[in-house]
Amino acid sequence: MKRYAIYGAGSLGTVLGAYITKNGGQIDLINRNQAHVASLNEKGAHISGTVDLTVPVTAITPDRMEGKYDVILLLTKQLQNRQVVTFLKDYLADDGVIVTLQNGLPEPGIAEIIGENRTMGCTVEWGATLSAPGECILTSDPASLSFHMGKMEGITDEQYRTVKSLLEMMCPVHEEENLMGARWSKLLINATFSGLGTVMGGTFGTVSESTEGRNVAIRCMKECIDVGHAQGVTFAPVQGKDITKLFYYTSPFKRMIATLIIPIAMKKHAAIEPSMLQDIKHGKACEIDAINGVVCEYGRKMNIATPINDRIVEVIKKIQDGQLEAKFDNIHLFDDLLK
Repeated sequence: MKRYAIYGAGSLGTVLGAYITKNGGQIDLINRNQAHVASLNEKGAHISGTVDLTVPVTAITPDRMEGKYDVILLLTKQLQNRQVVTFLKDYLADDGVIVTLQNGLPEPGIAEIIGENRTMGCTVEWGATLSAPGECILTSDPASLSFHMGKMEGITDEQYRTVKSLLEMMCPVHEEENLMGARWSKLLINATFSGLGTVMGGTFGTVSESTEGRNVAIRCMKECIDVGHAQGVTFAPVQGKDITKLFYYTSPFKRMIATLIIPIAMKKHAAIEPSMLQDIKHGKACEIDAINGVVCEYGRKMNIATPINDRIVEVIKKIQDGQLEAKFDNIHLFDDLLK
């Protein structure tokens, strides 16, 4: 019998684990937070928000892990990837795979440690918040939940089918031949709405539903697309939408139209609270260098200016260090870049 685990079962991992268990799967939810693990085992995973369900689950801390897993779904922050993946290597079956559901572009670094033939990537097209130990809020419309999954060189069809079937216990899984294109599309969304949502101390909707937020967001998206194109990336559709056609502009008129589209495109995900903001609220270091920082890094390599993303990184690091408060008025820190 195959064994499955979610390593880093925080907000997204708890929701995913609850759905998999609810629909007949057996999976270990692994998290370092002892209070969270204890609550999951005692009361089950309670998912509220756009749904309301409580599911008995199996949760453990990393020190209780034993044996080998055929699939490990990785949902920790990228900050500790080398240490975490090296640790997980000892718990991975010989033909097992680690599936990274993380933000940014994590696959190459993971493959360096365990090999391309044991590395898969998946983008998560929904959001959730951990509100208390054992309690999560699903912030996306249930009708809009999906995964986009790809594989590194050497992944077998059997491995792929196993992971796809596991994730389909929650929601549709779209096979993504253009994995890096899917990664860059997700990076664009996160850099824009998670980045600016954190700056403004709000949600994706705080950005998309305000004139000030949209005016900065559309420029952030253009920078991401320019950098991606310079890297030779073809951006993959996001839930059937070609984001480059929707949001890329080469004239003030097209920019105005693209800006007006933003709240419509983001309506089903407006309630998502950025994971970076959640981390900062809990006193943790956030993933800014793995999200907007990646855009800036590749921009420098390709000689593409990224002033909006540079400023987002600067502001979020100040918020993280306590020099600034995450609040709506921070959007005016970008005013000089809009001229």
